[in-house]
Amino acid sequence: MNVSLTLDEVLPLIPDAVAEGSTSVTEIKGISSLDTAREEDLSFLGNSKYKSQVPLTSASVVLLPEGYVGQPKGNQLFVRMKEPSRGLAEICRFLEKRISPSPAPGIHETAFVHPDANIAEGVFIGPFSFVGRNASVGPNSEISSHCHLGDHAQIGESCRIHPGVKILSRCLIGDRVILNAGVVIGSEGYGFDQVGESHEKVPHLGLVVIEEDVEIGANTCIDRARFEETRIGAGTKIDNLVQIGHNVKIGKGCLIVAQVGISGSVQFEDHVVVGGQAGFAGHLKVGKGAKIAGQAGITKDVEAGAFLKGNPALPFQLAQRISVLQRKLPELFNRFAEEAGNK
Repeated sequence: MNVSLTLDEVLPLIPDAVAEGSTSVTEIKGISSLDTAREEDLSFLGNSKYKSQVPLTSASVVLLPEGYVGQPKGNQLFVRMKEPSRGLAEICRFLEKRISPSPAPGIHETAFVHPDANIAEGVFIGPFSFVGRNASVGPNSEISSHCHLGDHAQIGESCRIHPGVKILSRCLIGDRVILNAGVVIGSEGYGFDQVGESHEKVPHLGLVVIEEDVEIGANTCIDRARFEETRIGAGTKIDNLVQIGHNVKIGKGCLIVAQVGISGSVQFEDHVVVGGQAGFAGHLKVGKGAKIAGQAGITKDVEAGAFLKGNPALPFQLAQRISVLQRKLPELFNRFAEEAGNK
């Protein structure tokens, strides 16, 4: 990563930090991992498994946890703090504004904005984007290129809509929401009735509501409700390539990792965590604070605070024991065969 910031800019970003050592380097020109960093780079120790790399790193500045035992080399600065990963995040936020500044407010000449749409102050609408009839965009929101905002859809204040996002008619997006490239909000739910030997489409007339401070990863699809609403709670963070079916209710502060599939009418209470590629059958309830391991298959309701793994899902510790025992099965079969042959 090619960056440029001075030490005088770095240290105020992490006020709880304590500097140790010194360096003649006054300008940081890159952020790198410990093993690849060069002089004039900044690096960090975010995971203790990499602490053996700290004495070997050539980075001029290293962010470290307070408890790290070791001293900087000559011409090297250690910056100790409670959470180096958070310190690095603050630095990256500062750099992001420099590397990718927000565009000046305005509507690009190739964008189409319906005369009846309501566009607040400070909004940017990028090339080839579409804003439909009676749609609204809140103050200081940014809509990138090739986006679609359907009729009567609403975007709140200070949202960031990345290229190629589709927000279909009547869907509601709260404040400070980030939708990454290719997200589809309000696609039709997967619903068909069998009539004879054919499948007859069931209309989906509801909407999708995204509450404030939600972030949704690239190419994730959230279906509109058959009736009423599909809802994503405030502060929830959803990764790439997630499928959320019609009438699903996701609580506040949930974390959903890539390639998760959630069938229609599932309900997550607050602060649920779901690992990648987990799948949920329809009409289930997942209790507050539950944790679902990657690739788990959930076919029944999940109690609050449960930690499940496997397919079908089991309590995590039981699933771990079964996994260990499965690896021993060949040995056990060989022993049984030997004992049977000796009789």
